[in-house]
Amino acid sequence: MIPLISAALFAFLLAVAVAVARTRDLFAAAMLTGIFSLLSAGLFTLLDAVDVAFTEAAVGAGISTLLILGTLSLTGSPEAPPRRSWAPLGVVALAGGALLYATLDMPAFGDPGAPAHLHVAPEYLADTPEDIGIPNVVTAVLASYRGYDTLGELVVILAAGVGVLLLVGSGDGGGGGERALGSESHVRMREKLVLRVVARRLVPFVLLFALYVQFHGDYGPGGGFQAGVVFAAGLILYGMIFGVDEVRRVVGPRAVEVGIAAGVLLFIGVGVASLLGGANFLDYSALDPHDPAHGRHLGILGIELGVGVTVASVMTAIYYGFAGRSRRA
Repeated sequence: MIPLISAALFAFLLAVAVAVARTRDLFAAAMLTGIFSLLSAGLFTLLDAVDVAFTEAAVGAGISTLLILGTLSLTGSPEAPPRRSWAPLGVVALAGGALLYATLDMPAFGDPGAPAHLHVAPEYLADTPEDIGIPNVVTAVLASYRGYDTLGELVVILAAGVGVLLLVGSGDGGGGGERALGSESHVRMREKLVLRVVARRLVPFVLLFALYVQFHGDYGPGGGFQAGVVFAAGLILYGMIFGVDEVRRVVGPRAVEVGIAAGVLLFIGVGVASLLGGANFLDYSALDPHDPAHGRHLGILGIELGVGVTVASVMTAIYYGFAGRSRRA
């Protein structure tokens, strides 16, 4: 069943590439890639990788599709004559061939002797709930055993947010073009009565669900990264329908800029608190010497909150940067 679904997804992606090559309709391609991400999330769910499915649905089918469509809206309609070159096709063919050749060394699907089922994986699955005290093994591994890696990933997200602010600004306007993307979208949406009414009722539940994912990630699928993306998606949805200025009144660009760095500082601050308690960096048991399990729970809750704040701020900053720019011919 799983290999069949994987083959169907590959065929769908190939059809997308052919359709784009024939029609050059990039807006349709963006929507099709979003559908592909949503189908991939369903595949991950069948594989019991619910946390990965959550991320794929929120990032691949949600935020990425919105940002691609926003970027295309800022691009002028005239197209330069295409330059025909076989070099890019050759590079893609070589890379694809190397990836296909590498799959020959992969173990069969479901093979109990696969490396992923040996070594430290069984120990993580068997001992993590007792060692860390967190029912969600994925959250426990990412926040405790791989705490340094997670901090590094968060710093990468911080760098991405700073890069967006440096390249496109904070979205306060300007650009010298025709109309700002945020206002243009708002003009098109203001007559969609059903869409506006549904969005006004839906967005609060989206934000509430983001908070649930944030603070329930210790016990179920989710965590700071997924919660941050869902929270930013709710803000972006509201901004696309009611105008970016309405979102700025709730969460201003300055607050977003502060949030980008505040989440990382909170993550590092939890580690420093562990050092001050006489333990290693990110050893959360020092946060409550009388009850180490409670200390680990508090530490993981703190760093996950830092991840959520930075991710939501970066995603919102990207939207502000694009929505505040003007379309050029």
